[in-house]
Amino acid sequence: MLKPLEGSWCLILGASSGIGRAIALGLADEGVNVAGVHFDTAARAEEVESLVGGLRARGVETHFRNANAAARATRERLVAELAELTGAAGGIRILVHSLAFGTLVPFLPREGRPKPIAARQLEMTLDVMANSLVYWTQDLLAAGLLRTGSKVYAMTSAGTSQHLPSYGAVSAAKTALESHVRQLACELATSGIAVNALRAGTTDTPALRRIPEHAGYLERAAENNPHGRLTRPEDVAEAVALLSRSESSWLTGNTIGVDGAELHAAAGAWG
Repeated sequence: MLKPLEGSWCLILGASSGIGRAIALGLADEGVNVAGVHFDTAARAEEVESLVGGLRARGVETHFRNANAAARATRERLVAELAELTGAAGGIRILVHSLAFGTLVPFLPREGRPKPIAARQLEMTLDVMANSLVYWTQDLLAAGLLRTGSKVYAMTSAGTSQHLPSYGAVSAAKTALESHVRQLACELATSGIAVNALRAGTTDTPALRRIPEHAGYLERAAENNPHGRLTRPEDVAEAVALLSRSESSWLTGNTIGVDGAELHAAAGAWG
């Protein structure tokens, strides 16, 4: 039986671990060919190679590049490659922005952290985790790779309305990211392209474990979720596949919770 997404292409920015990795595998199970950008050291080469092998074992074409997805040179090079790879197959059906690289330096000095955040750190976090969505969308659209029926997803978090002592720069970037999603949805509506932010519930990923306060946060989040567990990367991958099967662009400009009602149950629990 033909799957609705079979033979199409996705581009995942931040494809090698956590939620990006799960989305790559989940879409490959739907027959989607996977182009992925990741930024890893040699220490993770074997793990990434295993992921690529797992994707190809599912019978899909796989094209991974280890590069800084927020760099202009990376976009220029990869958009040209993607035009050759995907142009005849309908371009990029699904774009996933899952970049989790930002500073966790607090805004102000405190015990153990005498140096406050620097301008370059704040600007880098905003550029990587928010502005790069706009730049990729611009370049893919200009190359004719985002077409009617394409879906754009950006991974956001509850950090836009909650706080942790080290999360200020990332929180600001995620807030900007959601604003970018709404604006892109507005401007792409007449092209039939849907743009949404996905707000995963608390998910135990390598990115989250870099947050100094992660241990207590994970424990509280699991207690607050009616399902009695944290969100899993596979929960988000399933949502991406489900939302992508339709050609409609009417569901657009939203921040969609994929959290098992965690945030509803925890309402008022955070300052």
